[in-house]
Amino acid sequence: MRGAHVAVILDNLAAGGGRVELLAGDPSLEHADIDAAVSSAAELTRERVVPIRTGALEIRVAPGDAHTVRNAPLRAVPARGRGRLAIEVTITHDVPPTQQYEQAGITWYHNGKPVLKLVQELVDGHLMIIPGRARLDSQTVQLRLIVTADRWTAQYRPDAQGDFLPAGEGTLPPPGNDQVSLQCYHGPPDGEHCIRFDDFRIRRLAD
Repeated sequence: MRGAHVAVILDNLAAGGGRVELLAGDPSLEHADIDAAVSSAAELTRERVVPIRTGALEIRVAPGDAHTVRNAPLRAVPARGRGRLAIEVTITHDVPPTQQYEQAGITWYHNGKPVLKLVQELVDGHLMIIPGRARLDSQTVQLRLIVTADRWTAQYRPDAQGDFLPAGEGTLPPPGNDQVSLQCYHGPPDGEHCIRFDDFRIRRLAD
């Protein structure tokens, strides 16, 4: 299978697309192609990136950092400047994190470089939301990153319930090649910790 097909399949699965949508969108694809894309990506990167149902991925938390992360599906975002965009996902640990800075969440890329993250992270033995460093007691949290033409606002909901809480805000570089990624890294070198990413979506908010 061509590398381009692998990338397209994995990006669509990460964005919540199902097999039916993938097959309908590209008549040249077959069910076996989707299975092969997931298997080959996992084998090549020695990671586990598994679609567990429509709208959900399970990703192994591997060692590494923002500049060496490999198990990180990327998705292009709509052009900024026409109202507000919201990027949302719910993350759940299969086991509690144990490594300093072990983390999972959303990373914003600009022209191929990571410039902003909204993650649940283990810092000095405490689970925190970064940015903001608010402490968490829950293994599940819903994250929401709202962006405009030049600003971002980070929010979160423990256990994906109740009102969104503020985590931080700031400025973004001028619009360019903007992407978001579902990422997890700083995992244990000898263990297998996994993160479930549910209900990932990018949507425009009403003004």
